[in-house]
Amino acid sequence: MDDEFAKLVRRVNQPRVVIDNNACEDATVIQVDSVNKHGILLEVVQVLTDMNLTITKAYISSDGGWFMDVFNVVDNDGNKIRDKEVMDYIQSSVLQRIETSAGFVPSRRGSVGVMPAEEHTSIELAGTDRPGLLSEVCAVLADLHCNVVNAEIWTHNARAAAVVHVTDDSMSCAISDPKRLSMIKELLCNVLKGSDDLKTAKTTLSAPGVMHRERRLHQIMFADRDYERVEKAGVRAVEEGSSRPQVTLLNIEKDYTVVTMRSKDRPKLLFDIVCTLTDMQYVVFHGMVNTGRIEAYQEFYIRHVDGLPISSEAERVRVIQCLEAAIERRASEGLELELCTDDRLGLLSDITRIFRENSLCIRRALISTKGGKAKDTFYVTDVTGNPVDPKIIDSIRAQIGHTALQVKCNSSLAPKLPHQETTMGHFFGNLFKARTFQNFKLIRSYS
Repeated sequence: MDDEFAKLVRRVNQPRVVIDNNACEDATVIQVDSVNKHGILLEVVQVLTDMNLTITKAYISSDGGWFMDVFNVVDNDGNKIRDKEVMDYIQSSVLQRIETSAGFVPSRRGSVGVMPAEEHTSIELAGTDRPGLLSEVCAVLADLHCNVVNAEIWTHNARAAAVVHVTDDSMSCAISDPKRLSMIKELLCNVLKGSDDLKTAKTTLSAPGVMHRERRLHQIMFADRDYERVEKAGVRAVEEGSSRPQVTLLNIEKDYTVVTMRSKDRPKLLFDIVCTLTDMQYVVFHGMVNTGRIEAYQEFYIRHVDGLPISSEAERVRVIQCLEAAIERRASEGLELELCTDDRLGLLSDITRIFRENSLCIRRALISTKGGKAKDTFYVTDVTGNPVDPKIIDSIRAQIGHTALQVKCNSSLAPKLPHQETTMGHFFGNLFKARTFQNFKLIRSYS
């Protein structure tokens, strides 16, 4: 009976996405209205971030079984979304995600046809970070005639994680031979273990199309407990007065835990936070996001999926640590280098070897290929975590090619957040409640 009633509610209350360019002077407003289900917020935010849209403000409400959110978004240039085709694509993509997540249509995720198994082989890596690690991984893959078609590598708190998609070099398809797959796994495990005497390195080979890559990276690092801070020789300690994220938790009336976060603003910040809360089995009932020129402020009213707020000191500390880690993992530490050149087998191995020979440490990397061209982005520091000597970068560019390797940005020169206590929770909480009530009336008035 409960299932039938839920189906009836979903049929009567179809999801709706409204895109408005008149409601806000400097952003496109996207309103989403649907029956609520755990994970819908993440699905919506994922669609917006995958389209490289920046969420400048957001108002979230999902109490009472109904999901009503408002997002202010701009494109990469800070402008409104005015292209009709793009707006239609946003609307259809969000609706499709909601309908699949909430059970309006059967899910096809992970089935044949979402991403054909013949396309590539997915490799997941986790282990202790060290200088030259990516170079060694790429050298092994090149020796085994595995062509890296795309990959993403994160490092945080002396840990490293990667999701790498490879094809057989001779056939340009997924690798299916069990013996060869076993050899790839064994050799990569040996590379990852290295001198790692603290944690076990992990290598997993899986079929493509099962999980969003960036969400999977969060899960890998979370499982590897990268949120637990360690001090090791050769790893730069967090500097006093640095702009680390500020996360506070407070239990209030109605059995909510209020999470407030203040950090440097950056692309995909909201996705990283919502992804972590969702995978930790917390539900966001209300929320507010506000970004400025430098910083972002976020406030969420959460409960665990069992309906209870955070109830112990150990849980409180763990949530704070995990949210800090989620914010920091994708922070663009170091000098940004962009490589654009013709793709070939062993290209990534050669590039990362040159970086290693010049004492560069890769903090984060995004690898992609399309139409025979490679477009890779690397964030690098020296081996101690300090900015790279410009003379070394000039030497590397001379080896690789000045037109192929471009210097994009140095995040170490970015302005620091001003130091101040996070005391705005109740003010923003009251402001949020007022705005949420207004948004509720605005959305329901369309019915």
